[in-house]
Amino acid sequence: MPEPRETAVYTHGHHESVLRSHTWRTAANSAAYLLPSLKPHMKILDIGCGPGTITADLAGLVPDGQVTGVDRAPEILEQARATAAGRGLANVRFAVADVHALDYPDDTFCVVHAHQVLQHVGDPVRALREMKRVVRPGGLVAVRDADYEAMTWYPASEGLDAWLDLYRRVARANGGEPDAGRRLKSWALRAGLTDITAGSGTWTYATAQERAWWSGLWADRTLASTYADRAVEGGHTDEAGLRRAAAAWREWGTREDGWFSVLHGEILCRKEA
Repeated sequence: MPEPRETAVYTHGHHESVLRSHTWRTAANSAAYLLPSLKPHMKILDIGCGPGTITADLAGLVPDGQVTGVDRAPEILEQARATAAGRGLANVRFAVADVHALDYPDDTFCVVHAHQVLQHVGDPVRALREMKRVVRPGGLVAVRDADYEAMTWYPASEGLDAWLDLYRRVARANGGEPDAGRRLKSWALRAGLTDITAGSGTWTYATAQERAWWSGLWADRTLASTYADRAVEGGHTDEAGLRRAAAAWREWGTREDGWFSVLHGEILCRKEA
């Protein structure tokens, strides 16, 4: 496995097929483990906010507080701002930031949240140290990440087996860790966090509509996103290999008995007062 580094290439990029997935995400389907801990007055930092759908949901849940969404990609923040403006939210703002070096003073936020971020960063332990630094004593660091090796589906598919192997190789070559979910608690301990509640959650796609949506976005992502470019440029596969992977996704999506589940690791860490 490559040594950790401070920077990593974001494997997915912001192709439409990627945003099709990201804009589906809500606080309810992606941060349910955190929601019971929120209070109306809280000040929240949402790291890796992408198009801002979770960020906007969090802002709606802390009407007397403030939510700051940050991302390394300036272009995606315009969509996030539009998302918040479309909901009439006045308590949310956005900024460019790097989780390895957050431009905020110590003890600034009540909650620091990151969804599907640490799998893409070069040094997740350093990132968690930064998240711990900017959260207030007694506040929460909340992190959720997928675990690709733990993804499971039915029926068996050699094509999807090959897709998963390819994706994990590309992600690691880019400096990330695709099986981040199982590592979150370990990383948090190494970052100096001690009061850690570790759990898990899933996304499951089984209805005809869900299968069509999930298989379609992954087929398109496999052929046309930054991931596709990195897979070929890095020598991990060729165009024919990408077409085979996309075809396997589309074939799975047509199966009436098709079922796919994504396991996520979750950690809720309270900073010592």
